[in-house]
Amino acid sequence: MHMIDAFHNVSIILGSKSPRRRELLSKLDIDFESISIDADESFETHMPIHEVAEYLAVKKSQAYQAELNKTILITSDTTVLCGNQILNKPSDKQEATAMLQLLSGKTHRVNTGVCLRNALQKVSFNETTEVEFEVLTDDEISYYIDQYKPYDKAGGYGIQEWIGMIGISGINGCYYNVMGLPISKLYNELCNFIRK
Repeated sequence: MHMIDAFHNVSIILGSKSPRRRELLSKLDIDFESISIDADESFETHMPIHEVAEYLAVKKSQAYQAELNKTILITSDTTVLCGNQILNKPSDKQEATAMLQLLSGKTHRVNTGVCLRNALQKVSFNETTEVEFEVLTDDEISYYIDQYKPYDKAGGYGIQEWIGMIGISGINGCYYNVMGLPISKLYNELCNFIRK
């Protein structure tokens, strides 16, 4: 049986309210249900920052208490890492401005952690992409925030939006990872998960 056919024989739940993650998973031509999971997203401050996204993806998975049986639950978390700082979702324009000023003219990392789980097994993994920003002017930053209101995005920006088109000079790694899912790696991990 072809792997694409195998996907049609399993039930998949995406535990995310992110429209970008829903869009990316749908592009794999996989049928899935999308739900929102309320989970405590705290973590120990001494944890290495590159481990946080995968840790939170697993935590979100564990917060889903319903019976899974053969249903595969996909949960994920994305962190933007600049130096030794984690940039979360900005709460207001001032915070979003500060984040974009920090990223301006620098290369930062985007790390997405993913957890796959059913009643029989659990697998987690992560992927990192390096993103290089041009120097952004204050006017460009202000325009982007006013027009696109990136308050639901880690690091205060979406690579697929205006700021990505005018401000990002290069990426090293998976583009879709920066949007919120390392989709090629997720496909391969799902294939392995279903085969087991």
